[in-house]
Amino acid sequence: DVYKRQLLNKGEITPILHRLLLLSSLPLKGVETNFAPDSSGFRTSQFNQYCVEKHNTKKEHKWVKAHILTGTKTNVIASARITQSESGDSPQFKPMVREAHEGGFNIEEVEADGAYCSRENYNLIDEIGGKAYIPFSTNATGKSKGSPVWYKMYHYFMLNRDEFMAHYHQRSNVETTFMMVKAKFGDKLKSKNWIAQKNELLCKLIAHNIVVLIHEMHELGINPNFSTCSCN
Repeated sequence: DVYKRQLLNKGEITPILHRLLLLSSLPLKGVETNFAPDSSGFRTSQFNQYCVEKHNTKKEHKWVKAHILTGTKTNVIASARITQSESGDSPQFKPMVREAHEGGFNIEEVEADGAYCSRENYNLIDEIGGKAYIPFSTNATGKSKGSPVWYKMYHYFMLNRDEFMAHYHQRSNVETTFMMVKAKFGDKLKSKNWIAQKNELLCKLIAHNIVVLIHEMHELGINPNFSTCSCN
């Protein structure tokens, strides 16, 4: 246990864990072409003393936020970013999608909630040859402002709402992924400092991928060959 704690405290293993997360997902790249991003909190053993002193509230656990990009068929996690609880969701979209795409996944569709709705995110999915289904807010307009795909998908959303939402509702699978991770590996982090908390949470996500991969080996008859995975 002492050795594990010392290892988790090392910042240099964080990029290694990110690489292992991608590597553990790649045997399913022939199966997963639809993806969904979202975030969820994992509580720590620390308390937010600021809230107690500033707002006279009861002590609350500090949270760490996991942003993931998950396949909607198998619930495998292709990419993740770990942030503080106050971090926004949309800034994590581009690095996660690029990592999964450049790692070897053929991303045909991405279904995401309104927090990810931006011209930049629509452009990115179009750029890699996919199609994004991200609902538009009530105050959104169809003005392209240099983004033809924004104009196209806005009018598709307005004129073919049921068809659009049929694609979008696959997004609920990302909630299932978080439920699977927390049910099997817990929603609490034991580590005390930020670096160790990031690494501990990444280890949970890798362990989830291994469980998914074992299941799909039997369910789909997949024979994982990691030597063919293009994860540098």
